[in-house]
Amino acid sequence: MPNIKSAIKRVKVSETKALRNRMVKSATKTAVKKYDTALSSDVTAAAALLGSTSSVVDKAAAKGVIHKNAANRKKARLARALVKAQAAK
Repeated sequence: MPNIKSAIKRVKVSETKALRNRMVKSATKTAVKKYDTALSSDVTAAAALLGSTSSVVDKAAAKGVIHKNAANRKKARLARALVKAQAAK
């Protein structure tokens, strides 16, 4: 544990930011998992979920939790999976 006042504050701030990042990342993973589950069972429901899932991923990128390119890659993979599932249907 640091002794200097500013270092103590930095530890507290880091813990707060890490908690926020963990919450946002968890919400993103949950949204993607719901989309994947819907994709495997009902393609039309997955199509409806694609917009909200993309929005969650975009918000995580806007908050700096994940990189912008990683968010775009993730959204592209989600959309590609939907197209593939619709073609298989």
